[in-house]
Amino acid sequence: MSQSRFLEVTNLQGWYGESHVLHGVNFHVDEGEVVTLLGRNGAGRTSTLRAIMGLIGRRSGSVKVHGQQTIDLPTHRIARLGIGYCPEERGIFSSLSAEENLRLPPTLAPGGMSIDEIYALFPNLLERAGSQGTRLSGGEQQMLAVARILRTGARLLLLDEISEGLAPVIVQKLAEMVTMLRQRGYTIVMVEQNFRFAAPLADRFLVMEHGEVVQEFRQSELAGQMASLHEYLGV
Repeated sequence: MSQSRFLEVTNLQGWYGESHVLHGVNFHVDEGEVVTLLGRNGAGRTSTLRAIMGLIGRRSGSVKVHGQQTIDLPTHRIARLGIGYCPEERGIFSSLSAEENLRLPPTLAPGGMSIDEIYALFPNLLERAGSQGTRLSGGEQQMLAVARILRTGARLLLLDEISEGLAPVIVQKLAEMVTMLRQRGYTIVMVEQNFRFAAPLADRFLVMEHGEVVQEFRQSELAGQMASLHEYLGV
């Protein structure tokens, strides 16, 4: 696995209006790595993803993508560095069919998946290609939201709570998808409340509390960290 650094976040501060929500977030993600941000609600995990994309009210510190400083760049320029963001609310266009949703995203970088590749990965979406966005199940909407990013050529995927509220069979399908993307060399940062979903998938885990990273450990250290994780997360 290549160990070149895809993302480097240093002393990241973030605000929504007067509310100071990120208090010096520090972490990095190597190319081809899967990293999961863990923490209770309000710990700052989603805000961290939003701040990386420039979607927060105000931010300061340093966010480097392949060594390029992005802290002053607008969101569309950040995305064009090869970053795909899948927000918790999914953002499916309800008036468009599943396939029309898939054909919408711009090309950010070469190497995006074709419609046929997407359908091979998500057979459910092929079956529902002509269905309106709002008529898809929650799981199908989640697959569509991730699939749209894969069309763009993004190689760093920021996935926010993709397993939330979905049936176990769909969660299993999403786990298989993350494993497959990792095998294809994608770099992934996941925010997850569902520890059982995240545990087998990530190379590293970052625990957030009060808007900063307070603990970091690798997959191989997971068993020995369960007591402290229980304290932080109640898992």
